[in-house]
Amino acid sequence: MRFSDTLKQRWQQHDTLVCVGLDPEPSKFPAHLRHAPDMVFAFCAAIVDATADLVCAFKPQIAHFAALRAEDTLERLIAHIHAKHPGVPVILDAKRGDIGSTAQHYASEAFERYRADAVTLNPYLGRDSIQPFLDRADKGVILLCRTSNPGGADFQALDCGGIPLYLRVAEKVAREWNGHGNCALVTGATWPEELGKVRALVGDMPLLVPGIGAQGGDVEAVLRHGRTAAGTGLLISSSRAILYAGHGADFAAAARSAASELRDTINRYRHD
Repeated sequence: MRFSDTLKQRWQQHDTLVCVGLDPEPSKFPAHLRHAPDMVFAFCAAIVDATADLVCAFKPQIAHFAALRAEDTLERLIAHIHAKHPGVPVILDAKRGDIGSTAQHYASEAFERYRADAVTLNPYLGRDSIQPFLDRADKGVILLCRTSNPGGADFQALDCGGIPLYLRVAEKVAREWNGHGNCALVTGATWPEELGKVRALVGDMPLLVPGIGAQGGDVEAVLRHGRTAAGTGLLISSSRAILYAGHGADFAAAARSAASELRDTINRYRHD
């Protein structure tokens, strides 16, 4: 099934816009796991199993695994999600961007090696750097637009013919790159009014929204500016606030409670 179709099913049938980021940091794991064999898989799989019915997607961050020499663990984790929780899409948060054969290899890495359903990409090398991903109509192509970090404005807010560069990116993706209907944009929760400007340009295109939780994004503002007329269109991502909600043996239950609370908070504003 296409990523876009799977995502819509999660929104509609499971009534959730929550995306859980999987960013393992062993120093923050519960003490009983820190020296356990296969601790990264054990931690992440427990979080996945505890929250799968509450989410519209999981988003493992590749650098967190690669820094631990745990790329094989990432492969197994994504395979676990597909096997145990079919219908929950997996977004590989990689922010890749390159040209020629390198871009082809990055696409193979995301979709063949890791078997992700979607991948985050940097659009600033232009369409040829994204084309190998766009060609996979069944996969999601999620492009950086207006990111949640404070330094994002260094370039994204620069004037580009009367409108900021991030809106030029949104316009280009929506009008020219989205021929297969498989594109989405990253728009940070920390800039809700700018998120609204992106929504106005791109219609019902999905928006991946980091910055809720530890980064302080406001849920009500995100929903007011970013939801579609159907009350969907968003993947509201939280990582640390869910992953590390608990510090003891009940860490997975604490993560479930945090994910459930976020889902319920989002839904209160979705359905107003």
